[in-house]
Amino acid sequence: MAAQVQVIPAANRRYWRTEWLDSRQSFPVTGNFVLEDYAHGLLLVHNEDIVDPGEGFDTHQHRDTEILTWVLEGTVVHQDSAGNSGLIRPGLAQGMSAGTGILHSERNGAGWTERERLHVVQMWIPPDTLGAPPSYQELDVDGALRRNSLVPVASGMPRYRGDAAIGIGNRHATFHVARLDPGHSITVPDAPYGHVFIARGGVDYENHGALGQGDAVRLTATGGHRVTATTPAEVLIWEMDAAASR
Repeated sequence: MAAQVQVIPAANRRYWRTEWLDSRQSFPVTGNFVLEDYAHGLLLVHNEDIVDPGEGFDTHQHRDTEILTWVLEGTVVHQDSAGNSGLIRPGLAQGMSAGTGILHSERNGAGWTERERLHVVQMWIPPDTLGAPPSYQELDVDGALRRNSLVPVASGMPRYRGDAAIGIGNRHATFHVARLDPGHSITVPDAPYGHVFIARGGVDYENHGALGQGDAVRLTATGGHRVTATTPAEVLIWEMDAAASR
């Protein structure tokens, strides 16, 4: 596997708009797609969504999918058929393993009168074992994110056991987040597959120059690059040791 660094400008993502949803998709989701055909490593879905007040996704089903939700602005109201409910806000890690099947809904926690939009990134990877029982986790990591360092927010990798905030049902994947003040840097993990997303602000990516909100970098068989904030920034990174089965 040859080393490769591919910069994906924000404008190159697929765009889907409804009356209440503005969705920018790093990988094709809407339509009759086999998600594994477009995945990078294990990352099947990486949607950056703006949801209008009072709106959201009504009850729908998932199966054998690991779903991570990361809120940038506003709140998500989550409810599912296993009896879990939560109000997900910035700095709160939330993950759901759909397993044998689960119904859930996700809506903007603000009503029309509050006029507060929801800005959220949702990411899917496959589990490494099919047919597991559904599960749900959430944990506040806001304090850890104030240290200008890379925080393992969710992981199934043995090497992050005890460090990651919540678990993922795949031993080959870790989701990291860094909030950086200007001038501070983090190092991208070296892995068979990596995905770096600039959730907000601006950064300088070593040897590849300036990146801004919505830009991404897909890495194959490489890492170790420095990412330095040029403005207050938030960076989401997937570290993956395997690829989705096709």
